[in-house]
Amino acid sequence: MAFSKEDVINALRTVNDPDLKRDLVTLNMIEDVQVEGNRVSFKVVLTTPACPLKDKIKKDCIAAIQQLVDPWAEVNVEMTSRVTTRRADKQPLLQGVKNIIAVASGKGGVGKSTVAANLAVALGRTGARVGLIDADIYGPSVPLMFNEMNTKPAAVEKNGKAYVVPVRKYGIDILSIGFFVDPAKALVWRGPMASNALTQLFSEADWGELDYLVIDMPPGTGDIHLTIVQQLPVTGVCIVTTPQEVALADARKAIGMFTQESINVPILGLIENMAWFTPAELPENKYFIFGKEGGKRLAEEHNIPLLGQIPLVQGICESGDKGSPIALDFSSPVSEAFVKLAENTAQQIAIRNATLAPTKIVEITK
Repeated sequence: MAFSKEDVINALRTVNDPDLKRDLVTLNMIEDVQVEGNRVSFKVVLTTPACPLKDKIKKDCIAAIQQLVDPWAEVNVEMTSRVTTRRADKQPLLQGVKNIIAVASGKGGVGKSTVAANLAVALGRTGARVGLIDADIYGPSVPLMFNEMNTKPAAVEKNGKAYVVPVRKYGIDILSIGFFVDPAKALVWRGPMASNALTQLFSEADWGELDYLVIDMPPGTGDIHLTIVQQLPVTGVCIVTTPQEVALADARKAIGMFTQESINVPILGLIENMAWFTPAELPENKYFIFGKEGGKRLAEEHNIPLLGQIPLVQGICESGDKGSPIALDFSSPVSEAFVKLAENTAQQIAIRNATLAPTKIVEITK
């Protein structure tokens, strides 16, 4: 049965992206269609390499051609990706960064930095180009979690100006104020000084081209948060909490800060960390020591996605202390939880970029 390139494209018009609710052809996700006899080949360009629905989309494409064009067609689908962006600003800061993800929490002690580090590593595992900024000025922990406590970043000169080169570890680029200060001494800085130091990590570093830049925010709400949204076009925010009511109360405040009219940065979703405790000797058991599904209820209360539920296991602490994030351990169930978190976060970014206004810096006038 003879068929043409146009026949293939028309069949693919019946295949929708499950998240964006539009067909792949209209979304310009089909490229390089080739037809030779009964052999068909083409590329599907996903919006992220972390797409959790790539297998479904591939199966749907093959089924559409075999049902609508030729049941005996040999179909070769190459799944590739091109991370989307909705940056509309003309700001010189981080021009090569497509998406900026702020990881925030209403209070300390909920594992925000651990989540941010493992989210960055898990995104990198998908093949995306990823950076991580430790913006927790007063408590930088990224150097320890990446076993780079004694590292001093190199510098490179461009157009007569010196730029810091982010440290590359485990396939991602990282920078922290912890690389430049004595780890044994406390930072006693007023707000403006801390904000200026943070700005230098953005403006005086050579970040190059990135698909995702994860920012580990300080806990709570304050000057640093305002500095970031006023200087960078943040794609969206991930809120980290535990199921405990005390943590949930502060998470509500964090959600309220980013969604207030004068700031209005999209919430990508909520991450419930320490969702349950599982001992190594009883891997099938779950003990809800901080309460059960508090994060899930909070996500439903605010009509935002629950991006992931991360269990509390001994391995997370041990891997962080050793400088090897647990997302690198392919055999760990917790690693899989972080991979799923990365997929869900990338999915929400793709939806945000397709449905909401372009990202821009926040202008607070009152």
